[in-house]
Amino acid sequence: MADLIAVAFDDESKAFDMRGEMVRMQKDYLLDMEDVVVVTRDAEGKVKLHQAVNLTAAGAVGGSFWGLLIGLLFLNPLLGLAVGAGAGAISGALSDIGIDDGFMKELGETLIPGSSALFVLVRKATGDRVIERLREVNVEGRILRTSLSKEDEATLREVLEKSRATAE
Repeated sequence: MADLIAVAFDDESKAFDMRGEMVRMQKDYLLDMEDVVVVTRDAEGKVKLHQAVNLTAAGAVGGSFWGLLIGLLFLNPLLGLAVGAGAGAISGALSDIGIDDGFMKELGETLIPGSSALFVLVRKATGDRVIERLREVNVEGRILRTSLSKEDEATLREVLEKSRATAE
């Protein structure tokens, strides 16, 4: 089962920085993420989701390939390419994997304008190594929601709040 972690940041760019660090940790095999999304709330209060994977584009590419292949079989590759790309883009736009978009937008509405949040769905993690890495990068944030155990959540909260206290 995957664990959800949602952390709010006072600055719009901090969540993007943290997402980059999480990706580096995944490349170092310290954690395995199922989904990672940055949510920003601009100065006007508009909430925007920044998905790590554009499902519409991925669907269009996959659909283009299959449409071209089928089009070649029926001697009309351009029509097959166009139909496949359109169908793939539609199916990609309608599919929602990972964290529920409605849930993220709802929590995003609670952010103060000009801030951001990072939503991570973690399949597996080497907890002590991840916490050590978070201490090194001196991440500052506050936990919005988590499905971690009470002990793991307390450890994460300590790291985030200790970083905030030293920054102030």
